[in-house]
Amino acid sequence: MDALIVIDMQNDYFPGGRFPLKGIKKAARNAHRLVERFRAEGKPVVFVRHESILEGSSFFLPGTRGAEFHPSLLPANGDIVILKHYPNSFRETGLKETLKGLGVTELHVAGAMTNMCVDSTVRAAFDYGFAVTVHGSACAARGFLGTPLVHLISLKTLGAAFASVTD
Repeated sequence: MDALIVIDMQNDYFPGGRFPLKGIKKAARNAHRLVERFRAEGKPVVFVRHESILEGSSFFLPGTRGAEFHPSLLPANGDIVILKHYPNSFRETGLKETLKGLGVTELHVAGAMTNMCVDSTVRAAFDYGFAVTVHGSACAARGFLGTPLVHLISLKTLGAAFASVTD
């Protein structure tokens, strides 16, 4: 069985937030389409939300609006919500046990940031034996000199060994 994981689609990554990402609105629209498809097919949808507890953190601070899910991508009844404190969605969260308990063997991943939390989660999923597909058009990262270079390099790297990458 496959499941969709939507990582860190939170207010701080959107315009007006503390750490806006290039292409986040488009990524959110595409992630929303994936969420609707998985729900319609009766497949698990997992929303991961980050709260920064590390000293010096400047965004995703607990109790702030920025740490809340963006209104364009909200969990619904039946969706699984995971709270994490590190880039890797599996670290100290129970995500692996939840997925294994549901019989999930393949993960579809959308979210942010491509080069940080998506990357570390995908690599961990690979190490845990999951087959992984990253939906590149449903992910976003910081721009580099006005380009999506970091996002594209991250997708290329993940696709080289850890996941299938698709638009």
